[in-house]
Amino acid sequence: MKKKPASPTVPPAAIDATLTQDALIPWAAEFQAKLLAWFRAEGRDYPWRQTENPYAILVSEVMLQQTQIATVLGRGYYDRWMTAFPDVATLAAASEPAILRVWEGLGYYSRARNLQKTAQAVLALPGGQFPESVEGLLALHGIGPYTAGAVASFAWNLPAPLVDGNVARVLTRLMACDLPIDQPPMPRRLWEWAGILLNRQDARLHNSALMELGQRICTPRSPACLICPVNTCCASAGPAAASRPKKSPARATVLVIEHTLLAIRDNKILLHQETGRRRQGLWKLPLRTAAETAALPLLHTAQYAITHHRVTLHIHAFAPDNANTNSNAAPAPQREDETWHSLADLPLLPMPGPYRKSLNHLLRQ
Repeated sequence: MKKKPASPTVPPAAIDATLTQDALIPWAAEFQAKLLAWFRAEGRDYPWRQTENPYAILVSEVMLQQTQIATVLGRGYYDRWMTAFPDVATLAAASEPAILRVWEGLGYYSRARNLQKTAQAVLALPGGQFPESVEGLLALHGIGPYTAGAVASFAWNLPAPLVDGNVARVLTRLMACDLPIDQPPMPRRLWEWAGILLNRQDARLHNSALMELGQRICTPRSPACLICPVNTCCASAGPAAASRPKKSPARATVLVIEHTLLAIRDNKILLHQETGRRRQGLWKLPLRTAAETAALPLLHTAQYAITHHRVTLHIHAFAPDNANTNSNAAPAPQREDETWHSLADLPLLPMPGPYRKSLNHLLRQ
């Protein structure tokens, strides 16, 4: 899964009301005008830009954390979610397996759980409505500074700045700043710049335009400075742009090898339910050590990435000895945290994407 750059997660810094934008950033008005002119002419029409419903906007923002727009829209995740859970009441009442199954493949499954907790928190408020302020949104479970700014500005056009990975990159280049973007004092400084540059009369369009500028023009590796609508305001326009922003050294890649069992009997499959923070509640094939699977036939090998881990998944065949078991007895490989499930129920069980893909491939054979 390809990740968006992480956004700084400090609360928006207060802007001194006695200072004008011109005093702080002389070209602020020019930047706002050129950015909005470009966006009105060339901005893309995503489904969440066609609504002012704070719930629909929240869903889109949470999905787009760590996930590209092409994945969220092109693979139908947003539409499927809104069909299954069209409002906060439906989501608040849904079962966790149903939520995880619709989210399956997007990864970072805590996002789906947090969405439900947010929905439940909204229903608990007077009138069961989203609070129409950044402060009220920040008080809800699972909503941080970026998401609060996004919902406030996109749903109600409130003058709320926001900083995500795309915005942080744009701002760093505009200001020709070479401090590491993920280290103090940069996070707070980025929020200050976003607040100063914000078009307070049209925050909805301004924030959408600023994010899209980072997605389409001011890209990480090959910024299109020559066609950038605000290149006259940018102190990095040209060859220097690609060298910014600076970041702390990346975490070292960790290689992981997973050996799993494919054990099937009586049209049932043995599965293990995850309990860790990352994939809690998802079902996967039982893990075993390399020594335990050394004598078993290797059916399938796949590779996938998760954060800084590069995983090689091996699936080994295991045929239970039905001569020594009956339908009520566990076969040899079963452990206490593993259970048998009907093959017919597999489509309903939430499962990590790499496991689903590999298992579907094997079962088709």
